[in-house]
Amino acid sequence: MSNWLKLEGDVCAVTGALGGMGAEICREFARNGANVVLLDLDEEKVKAAAADLAAEFGIHAEGYKMNATDEAEVQAAVDATIANFGRVDVLVNTAGILRFAAMEDLPLSDWEQVLNVNLTGYFITSQRFGREMIKAGQGRLVHISTVASHSPETFSGVYSSTKAGVNMMSKMLAAEWGPYGVRSNCVEPCFVKTPMSANFYADPEVEKSRSRLIATRRIGEVSDIANAVMFLASKRSDFTTGDAIKVDGGFSNMMGDLTAKPGGRRAYADNYLKNKGVELWSDESGVAKPTDQ
Repeated sequence: MSNWLKLEGDVCAVTGALGGMGAEICREFARNGANVVLLDLDEEKVKAAAADLAAEFGIHAEGYKMNATDEAEVQAAVDATIANFGRVDVLVNTAGILRFAAMEDLPLSDWEQVLNVNLTGYFITSQRFGREMIKAGQGRLVHISTVASHSPETFSGVYSSTKAGVNMMSKMLAAEWGPYGVRSNCVEPCFVKTPMSANFYADPEVEKSRSRLIATRRIGEVSDIANAVMFLASKRSDFTTGDAIKVDGGFSNMMGDLTAKPGGRRAYADNYLKNKGVELWSDESGVAKPTDQ
């Protein structure tokens, strides 16, 4: 069971490889014995990051400068990957940007830039790497989406719309490319500490208040995202395609819990039972009750 994921020797390409999620995903692939293709905008840094992974884990890693919105650069990265590795088994799309604005104030230039990176970039990389997977008769695509693709991240411009587009693009790829042995799935994070969200959590009160919205009462880490990606990128998920894994600590299930009741939801339920003469297990168990929202 030492290599349960069966990723050893696979060739795994990751866009946005220098970002918080991207870097952790690359590292987790390497830790599992996969060969890694790091793709990002800064050529010097991405090559150095690849060299570090190769030295630490003894795998083959290469870093290529690639702007995911540039067809020529994406194709060059694909060609280099095939030339140096012989194939590509996995593509993980992580590159993304966010521009805050109310919809009535959102500049068209911001709309176009975020749409270009977050959706068009995912399409270009998926298409060009996907063609190699189709020729090989196998491959796995994993796209970083977000819980906000279902519930709008208000005052974040076009961000939620782009991620909703990623979800549907993934379903399209899964449906059309399934007969070729190519799978496509999404990971949908929420409330995760990344370089993009770091300023949110610099204030301890913000972290505390956000944690109370989450069933597990903690903010996620990039390792939580990487673990979900590993499963979807591995052969262990071979019968899963066109789907998405929410990695949000249960936040998506909390709407009912966050709806107020007199005195607090737990207290309301406890009082109801006490009034019926029911002895509460939790009063004698020594287990602390969760804080009411």
